[in-house]
This record gives sequence, structure tokens and C-alpha cells, in this order.
Amino acid sequence: MIKLTEKIVQEVIQVRPRQSHKGTFGKILIVAGNQDLGGAAIMNAEAAIYGGAGLVTVATDPVNKTALHARLPEAMVVDYHQDLSDLIAGVDVVLIGSGLGNELTILKQVLKELTDKHKVILDGSALTMMAQENLPLPQGQIILTPHQMEWQRFGQVAIADQAKEDNNWEALVAMNPEPILVLKSDQTQVYLENELYQLTVGGPYQATGGMGDTLAGIIAAFVAQFQDTNRAVLAAVYSHSAIAERLADTAYVTLPTEIAKALPAFMKEMADQTPTL
Repeated sequence: MIKLTEKIVQEVIQVRPRQSHKGTFGKILIVAGNQDLGGAAIMNAEAAIYGGAGLVTVATDPVNKTALHARLPEAMVVDYHQDLSDLIAGVDVVLIGSGLGNELTILKQVLKELTDKHKVILDGSALTMMAQENLPLPQGQIILTPHQMEWQRFGQVAIADQAKEDNNWEALVAMNPEPILVLKSDQTQVYLENELYQLTVGGPYQATGGMGDTLAGIIAAFVAQFQDTNRAVLAAVYSHSAIAERLADTAYVTLPTEIAKALPAFMKEMADQTPTL
């Protein structure tokens, strides 16, 4: 097991090239937020935007449109009941599942449109519905972001058995394509092909609703911007908890939205420490 430290963030986050534009930093489609859980879509998008993604489109239930526009004018918002095929074809990263509830038809429509060119983050309700319906993984470079109960459902590894690394590896190897796994817990682990990383920061001040939605948005932003997907995932996971730990110096709990807002300054600090090649 490899300890995940700040070094990975310093190596991944680079000073931005002077000659660049919105497309340089990735196009993301977020499919999230049913009528009751629009906050998940907002936190996904807020983290992706503050995390530096070039263009973010949110496909959500129409009841969330006003709130998203008011909170995040930088995000584009569409009705997730419409045909999303053209949108999906035009993006680099798709994040689906946060607060999606039981919107199985929408999930199936999105999954069938994904191709090998996409980086795909499967979160929350997407994992639960895929487990219930026995749906296969879609095409693309897949990143799973379950908490322990979701991994019990989707990976069929009981929570009591998840502490044994071999059980999680066996579940991953049986999947096609073999995904990256971010297994969220009080000691989050990241499974990358033949490497296992253990998070070294974070704490109980993160036990707040929406924390996973924010992490998923940060992962989307980082894999959209930085070419090495494995290392981008590691940097995103570390950044999320490192910011929370800093906020906890003066706060009893660290709100997910505050983590998102702290991202630009944290990323600037890390970029300024990038080793000279």
C-alpha cells in the first residue's frame, strides 16, 4: 500500500500555458440531481468549476435549473429528459449518478452513448441502480466513487470484508473494463491497476452530506484537465481531504461547498510548487 501525500498534487497540477482556451481544460457533462436532490448536482458542478474545468454542463431535473443558474452562472444547464446524445458526443468527461435517485431510463440512455474516448465517473445512485439492474459497465475509462455501502451493492464485497484488499481486487479484476476504484471511508483507498493508495489526510469533520458529491466533481475537473488519469484521480482525492483538514483548523465541521471554494487558491499554491523538469 502506498501512502498518498501532497507530492502527487504538486506533480500533477501545472502552471497553465499562456496560450490556452476553455477547451484546453476539458468539457464535462454532469448528469445528476432529481427533483428532491438538486443539491447534489450543484455540489458536483461547483467542485468541477472551482476545480478548473473549462466548460461544465449540468443535465438535471428542470426544477433545479433556477437554483443552478443563481448559484453557478458559469455552468450551462439542460433538462436531463431531453436527448443527450449530442452533448455526450461533445464532452471529454461524464459524471453521472449524484442525487439521481431512481432515474433508470436516464441512466441507461447515458450509458449507451458513452465511448472509449470518454472518462466516466460513476457515483451514488448510478452505482445503486446498476447493481439493482445488473447493468454492465459502459465503454470508456471508468472511475467508481462508492462509499462502503454502495461498494457492497455494486462490487458485492460485504463491508466487513472490504478491509481485506484482496477482496476488492478480485471484484475489480472481474469487471470489464477494469475500473479505477475510489473506495470512500474514514481511510479512503484508491485502487489503480496494480497499485493501491491510502489517503493520509482528512477526518471526522468531513462527515457531512454532499462530501462525496464534491469529491466526484473535483475528480471530474482533474481528469478533464490533466492527461494522466490515474495521477489526476490521486491528486483530486488528496486535494479534497487536504483542504478539509486545513479548514478544520478553525471549524468544527468542513462543509463541502467551502472545500470547493478553497480549490482555486489551493491549486495555485500547488502549481507554484511544481518541480522544475
